[in-house]
Amino acid sequence: MAKKTKPVGAKVASAKAALAKELRSLIPKLDADGLAFLVEQARIHLYNMQVVELNKAAMAAKTASLRKSAITQKTAPSRNDNLRINSTESGSSYYLYYRNKSVMFSREEMIHLIKMINVRESDLEIRERLYNWLERERKDIFAVLPIKDKFDELLKVLIKTMKKSFKIRS
Repeated sequence: MAKKTKPVGAKVASAKAALAKELRSLIPKLDADGLAFLVEQARIHLYNMQVVELNKAAMAAKTASLRKSAITQKTAPSRNDNLRINSTESGSSYYLYYRNKSVMFSREEMIHLIKMINVRESDLEIRERLYNWLERERKDIFAVLPIKDKFDELLKVLIKTMKKSFKIRS
């Protein structure tokens, strides 16, 4: 007689239920620091899961766009050096694209950057503040935008693109 096997979804649900049961049994044994640590780890894991999903969606959209572009153009698509910023559908994050590479910013980061560049200071002071912040907080952007210093022309293009893409509400 053939052995009946559970569908894959049922196996995953069963494993998840078993893990949840074990976690619930451990909670009374943990102190406040232990619980705080687990909550923090859970939040980090949820955020990472969201990033993975957003990256998958962005890649799917990019692939679809490239396919559509290749179909509609009679010649091969040229390398796109244009700098652009696109929002996700939910508006919770933004992707900065440059030369077929991208980097993601949260909504809060983008708001902070827009406020940073829309101040009454000289262009050099704005560029210096932005460059220093990127270097301190988001070094990963330099893998996408090869900005060397506050005098780099690409930094000026980034600021211009951000100002063009976003307006400060009064």
